[in-house]
Amino acid sequence: MSLVSRDRLLQMIRKELKQMLRDPRSRRMLFVAPVMQLLMFGYAVNTDVRNAEMFVVDRDRTAQSRQLIDALTASGHFRVTASGERPAELINALDHGRVLIGIEIPAGFSASIDAGRHAEVQLLVDGSRANTANVALGYATQIINRFGLEHRTALLARSGPAPELAGVDFRSRAWYNPNLESRVYNVPAVMGTIMMMMSLLLTSLAVVREREIGTLEQLMVSPLKPAELILGKTLPVAIVAFIQLLLIMAVALFWFGIPFRGSLVVLFAASFCFTLSGLGVGLFISTVSNTQQEAFMSMFFFLLPAIMLSGFMFAIESMPGPLQPITLLNPLRHYLVVVRGVFLKGAGWSILWPEILTLLLFGIVLLALSMKRFRKTSA
Repeated sequence: MSLVSRDRLLQMIRKELKQMLRDPRSRRMLFVAPVMQLLMFGYAVNTDVRNAEMFVVDRDRTAQSRQLIDALTASGHFRVTASGERPAELINALDHGRVLIGIEIPAGFSASIDAGRHAEVQLLVDGSRANTANVALGYATQIINRFGLEHRTALLARSGPAPELAGVDFRSRAWYNPNLESRVYNVPAVMGTIMMMMSLLLTSLAVVREREIGTLEQLMVSPLKPAELILGKTLPVAIVAFIQLLLIMAVALFWFGIPFRGSLVVLFAASFCFTLSGLGVGLFISTVSNTQQEAFMSMFFFLLPAIMLSGFMFAIESMPGPLQPITLLNPLRHYLVVVRGVFLKGAGWSILWPEILTLLLFGIVLLALSMKRFRKTSA
């Protein structure tokens, strides 16, 4: 006797799909909400600094000092929103949060440049916005260094040819994301987060809804075997999850212009294994929840730490040492490595097989444990 009847399983899958798709609100939640979430997070989760407010104290008032300000604003990273004569005005603007960064150009700045001496400027940033301040400070430092190098080169050219000196020709080049756009790095990660959230939501709420309205007991005493019931509940969610993956991939590729350099086969294989983990956790949540409200709260109790420990928002290498091994137990961490590797680097099986194998093991173990507990609690 086979463990699963194909006819009964297909009927169960058909019933679940009809139940999920018959309500227009459910269809919007399944297929419109993920796209809207990707659009919203794709624009909101952005660490690039554009048009940051800048306060200028120019005590030199020369052509060179104005050229330096123009170089900062021409980059698009900064815009001058205020200026003053005294450093105290700059400090006051930073204290009240009116600007992110301030620059003070001292008197004699131009004379130092023309004489070939070391010229100094002072940068002050609002450290209460630590991440943005660090990025803005990096941009400003890079622009000022380039400004100084260009003027030094022009000064040497005017003073006549100089003997060539041996040294290091340093040229930086960013691979995989040449413009260092945070959106290129973040949007693939948002895809993984949305897939995890929807898998948890659909699986946990679908089972608990049956328990709330009393139809779960009817299904348990029906000719359906436990394996058929569990597969009938989880396979439709997997189908919907893959449709959502295709939708949000289309938005990432054609709306945000995220490069895709890898293999669809590798991405789909990893997504399948990752979905198994989400189904397993969602099924487990359904066994410990009596109402949909409890399931919803339990889902976020798992989802929020999973996002925090995934490397999506914060680099795992910068986390405390004791916390880093714990992140290895997070399926979302491994999936983000795969998604970013496939999209940005064109990584294949030879590089990503440890993460894909880990996701498969997570999925099998979590699904098996959840199925065992589901049978126990439903008996």
